[in-house]
Amino acid sequence: MIKGNVTEQQYKTWFEPIVFESYSPATMTILVKVPSMFVYEYLEENFVDLISKVLKKVFGSSVRLTYKVVTDNTNHMNMVVQSDNSEEKGEKPLATTRANQPYTMLDVAQPQDIDSQLNPHQTFENFIEGVSNKLPRAVGISIAQNPSTTQFNPMFIYGPSGCGKTHLINAIGVRVKKLYPRKRVLYVSARLFQVQYTNAVIHNTVNDFINFYQTIDVLIVDDIQEWMTATKTQDTFFHIFDHLFRTGKRIILACDRPPVDLQGMNDRLLTRFSCGLIAELEKPDVQLCIDILHAKILKDGLQIPDDVVQYIAENANGSVRDLEGVVNSLMAYSVVYNQAIDMTLTESVLKRSVKVDNKPLTIDDIVSSVCSHFKVSPEEVGGKSRKRDLVIARQVSMFLAQKHTKMPASRIGKLIAGRDHSTVIHSCEKVAERMKIDEGFSKTIAMIENTFKLK
Repeated sequence: MIKGNVTEQQYKTWFEPIVFESYSPATMTILVKVPSMFVYEYLEENFVDLISKVLKKVFGSSVRLTYKVVTDNTNHMNMVVQSDNSEEKGEKPLATTRANQPYTMLDVAQPQDIDSQLNPHQTFENFIEGVSNKLPRAVGISIAQNPSTTQFNPMFIYGPSGCGKTHLINAIGVRVKKLYPRKRVLYVSARLFQVQYTNAVIHNTVNDFINFYQTIDVLIVDDIQEWMTATKTQDTFFHIFDHLFRTGKRIILACDRPPVDLQGMNDRLLTRFSCGLIAELEKPDVQLCIDILHAKILKDGLQIPDDVVQYIAENANGSVRDLEGVVNSLMAYSVVYNQAIDMTLTESVLKRSVKVDNKPLTIDDIVSSVCSHFKVSPEEVGGKSRKRDLVIARQVSMFLAQKHTKMPASRIGKLIAGRDHSTVIHSCEKVAERMKIDEGFSKTIAMIENTFKLK
């Protein structure tokens, strides 16, 4: 009877887990077992009318309903509670619950809006789409437009640092607030959540802390890998998550790794993280980096040559933060020193700004290594002298620059010795030909290249 009066999803979520325990004709009492206090509360608040009608039809008007609520699965602990919709004799009106009563003054007094803690500048409009983020971005827009649907709940986004996770989850929250101003949306970092919980424990206000989070319509938590060793925080968040999930609220989580790699995270939390959508955000490829750079350059009103943009995109390791940091640094240097943004300045800034395992190899690096091997100075290599040692060092520098950087020949020639592209091409051909017939020379080139790896 119940199944015919609720949706399939409602039946599977709330009624399938119910287990019949016993029925006593003498006391007209039926006992059913439910898996948690959340299920009990939800049934009593949302389906009390339906349950009451079904019980009357099947057992008569004087039936009493009691629940055996599982409070601790591990230790098999239960608690028996009586339903509000029955009494010892005669029929009682429907229980007064939040589900079947009009709003009261208490409802009106509840805070209807909160500081969402969202960054208003991180929106879908400036979240540039590419191959690496197309799926998460599309799903994020869908969720933002229909936050009350149960599809893709929770949304678990993971990826390396700098791939745009925080921007995406902020964009979802900003769009929800724009479309549904009355929704209670909250963005919080995992670290801040943990600090708030610790303060609540110290001040004996844990219940208030939990109650507040259970009123959120869209909860967005960033960097949840911070909780991997925080057992108490995990337990508290589990109860908040469970309540929000069962009441149809939206949960969005961001992490630097997938759920299976969250060592030390509670198994019951991992199960819930995995029951919605797990979406990976990859590092942006070169084309997406170029698109991101062009968008920022346009926004900041800068003039940066295309070859410089290409060079930054190829050497900033696919990190959106690094891309923005390099552009900001270039802008600062350009303004302070009244200098045009060119390849020389970009190489210098990139070398100091981007913290990566393999820093981009610059022309200066190459010339320095070549000069060190041939025991000449960079000034001599860049000069006009035609001495044999200097010519060889100059040619080797151009050859290695062509091999290890993505700069055009014209740029290499200009930076190394003020030559044109034909000189670079000629030098590369001469070095390549000699390497084919001179094993010692080939070993020399290899030795110089090894110094690049040691830097």
